[in-house]
Amino acid sequence: MNIKRNPITDAVQKALLTGFIASSALGTVALAQDSDDDSVEEQGKITVTGSRIKRSDVEGALPITVITREQIELSGESNAADFIRNLTFNSAGSFRPQSGSSAQGDSTVSLRALGAGRTLVLIDNRRLPVSPSTGSSQNLSTLPMGAIERIEVLTDGASAIYGSDAIGGVINVITRDDYQGAEIMLGAAEVSIPANGGEREEGSIVFGASSDRSSLLAGVSWNDREIIFQRDVPWRIPGASVFGNSFTTITNGIDNNDWTSFITGCDFPGTGFFTTPNVNSPNGTRCAYDFTLVSADEASSENKSFYAKATHEVNDTWEIWANTTFSQAESFGRYAPVPDSSFFSTPLTPNSPNNPTNPNSPLYDPSLGLDPQAVNWWHRFDALGNRDDTVTNQVLDFLVGTTGQIGNAEVELGLRHTDNRTSIVGRNYLLRSAAANLIESGAYNLADPYNNPANILNQMRITIFRDARFDQDELFGSVAFDMFDMDGGPASIYLGAEHRQEKYADIYDPQSSAGQVGGSAGNSAAGTRDVTAVYFEALFPFMDNLEVNLAGRYDDYSDFGDNFAPKLSVRYQPMDNLTLRASYGQGFRAPTLDILTQQTTFSATNVRDPQSCVAQGQPSNCTLQINDFQQANALLQPEDSDQWSVGMAYEPVDWFNFTLDYYNIEISNRIRQFTAQTIVNNEINNLPNPPGLFCQRAPSGSIIQCFTGFGNDGEVETSGLDLNARFNYEVLGGNMTTQFQLSHILDFSVDGGPELVKTPGLPEQRAILSNQYSYGDWSFAYNINYIGAQDADAVNPSAPSWTTHDVQVNYHAPWDGRFTVGVRNAGEKFPPVGRGAVGNRDYDFNLYDGYGRITYFRYTQTF
Repeated sequence: MNIKRNPITDAVQKALLTGFIASSALGTVALAQDSDDDSVEEQGKITVTGSRIKRSDVEGALPITVITREQIELSGESNAADFIRNLTFNSAGSFRPQSGSSAQGDSTVSLRALGAGRTLVLIDNRRLPVSPSTGSSQNLSTLPMGAIERIEVLTDGASAIYGSDAIGGVINVITRDDYQGAEIMLGAAEVSIPANGGEREEGSIVFGASSDRSSLLAGVSWNDREIIFQRDVPWRIPGASVFGNSFTTITNGIDNNDWTSFITGCDFPGTGFFTTPNVNSPNGTRCAYDFTLVSADEASSENKSFYAKATHEVNDTWEIWANTTFSQAESFGRYAPVPDSSFFSTPLTPNSPNNPTNPNSPLYDPSLGLDPQAVNWWHRFDALGNRDDTVTNQVLDFLVGTTGQIGNAEVELGLRHTDNRTSIVGRNYLLRSAAANLIESGAYNLADPYNNPANILNQMRITIFRDARFDQDELFGSVAFDMFDMDGGPASIYLGAEHRQEKYADIYDPQSSAGQVGGSAGNSAAGTRDVTAVYFEALFPFMDNLEVNLAGRYDDYSDFGDNFAPKLSVRYQPMDNLTLRASYGQGFRAPTLDILTQQTTFSATNVRDPQSCVAQGQPSNCTLQINDFQQANALLQPEDSDQWSVGMAYEPVDWFNFTLDYYNIEISNRIRQFTAQTIVNNEINNLPNPPGLFCQRAPSGSIIQCFTGFGNDGEVETSGLDLNARFNYEVLGGNMTTQFQLSHILDFSVDGGPELVKTPGLPEQRAILSNQYSYGDWSFAYNINYIGAQDADAVNPSAPSWTTHDVQVNYHAPWDGRFTVGVRNAGEKFPPVGRGAVGNRDYDFNLYDGYGRITYFRYTQTF
């Protein structure tokens, strides 16, 4: 008997046992720990995201949102990636682990809806390594949830401080530090959707100790989520893929798209094959395949991390420090069996035993009235099994350095080494050449695929792999000192330099690289680059209530050139409780190594080209197939951005304060993909294509082949408002804290085109209302999450606004234990199925989730 375990019940049992053992063994003994609620003033001067100069101001010249560990815990999220993706600044959502994707195990964030490649993610002020799976974006799935102390979100451009990619903003994950004692947390969650799968487990252990001159903090963190299959969600719409078991006829070399079922070879009980009507076929039916019976929507994910920090004061002026993190994120995804067709290679000859127009074929159907002729087969290779992909991401990050004083200057020197690996193994894929030959010869019988001999199936079955890495070696140093006194205090300057070497390789197996694997696509890429940067930042306090910050950074890339990014920001405080701020800066995004170094990949691509259609004697609006060679573009240049912002921070009364900020971003020289259809359309409209990207034509005007890839072209413009309001007051003998956060997009356009705000996939607002009430040993949290509505367009229907409610209860036990019970999406709100930017899922997979009600339990024991 197969019994489904309840992770919450298991976690409760573990937690109660942990609490009992801890309270019995330690009695009332508990080591003190630093409070998470220390204010900035109590901590003294600190470095905040977006600046390298230490200061003690609560509100600076740049818009920064600080999210504490307590807020993260109150959200009920079990992993860092999901929490960051649900920030209001992630305006249009972002990629998350999904089955059937080449980046299956990745999770990204896209501030301002500008794309993951234009959002920079830091961990302790240093760049999070780029994901080897993509070569262009950073993978949040490797972040250790248990190590996070707080998250700082800079919603302003920061290339002048951090270099490339910080156009949409910066997310800086600050890990725990100076912790004294030990803490164990165990947790689990159960989802109401789907019917099976989606269960979660989480946990962490952290230990910290210190002496007069040394400190050590170490911990482990883990979380996992089970796979979710399409068949288990209530909104599933059965699939009816044309890749079932059908054939199409050919006229003058052009496929007629008249999918027709074989006289036998479709309705196999207990499988995804079924016969469905098709008015365009000679017999009125086609053989379809329901891929939703076997494929997964969301891949499983498992994250295991170890982290450690150590510091030692050599003397009163110098200290050495070291940080290390090892993280492994593993994902399993299942996609439906391989679909393929001779349409992409060579048609079935009239004499093939699998040709239904061949009188000697077991599939021959005289009622079709077709003379022997070449046809295309369209087949789902279900007999090979489902495509199962296992993705393993491993990151080893080691950072060591020293900080000290030379005179009145603070000096820092350090080095960093990162090993970043991704391995992908895919099983039950199709070796195309073998399959085509076996079908042509009749050795593989289309009429009865499940009874084909095992040796025949193994001849066409192939296991694919990718071995990818994105390693970094980095040296950095800086000096900061006060230059001279001004009316508002000393003028400070920070000077720094760094050298970074990036080593990238994404190696596909030889058969995939040659385009011989059905059900997979892509090709290898590999390259290295050196980046040398020098930068400065200067703070000028002209008056007690007026300061100006000037920053600049020069980056020299070994592969494409150099860039200088400046920034000017001003902070003015006309009253003690009112701060006004403004900034202007320029930024850039370097072309990524994956598109600079990709090997040429062949694809048989469909395009609409009137000139080719007429030359081939077809109607001018025909669709034809051309040879498409996707290639690297060594001439790519970086994107450029101009950004400015204005804002205010106001505290009219002790129990209420708010910030309001306006931003404006313009991106030029945009890096975009030029498909074969894009190139053809530009030719028709007399628009230029980037050098090296073109379609080669015969003397008749018909396309022979196209060379496609990435190029610099166009602009993106966007602006918006961010509001953050906080209330703190006493009620009914307890303390109540309410925080409202709203991100509102005013406009968003590409190449001067139509307004995109509120179109499918780009809501006008995202907001969160968080409430926390503390009374004695109890605390309660209630959060409301809001995603705005989107209007319909030519392809997608409108999507209504989406509001979910989260609740949480905490009990602080006398033995320093904490019990947490909570529910996310308490009303079991379904995602807007079939509404908005649906894509290849049943709903907008980037913007919403389909977990339904998530009930979770945690136990935390502090020693």
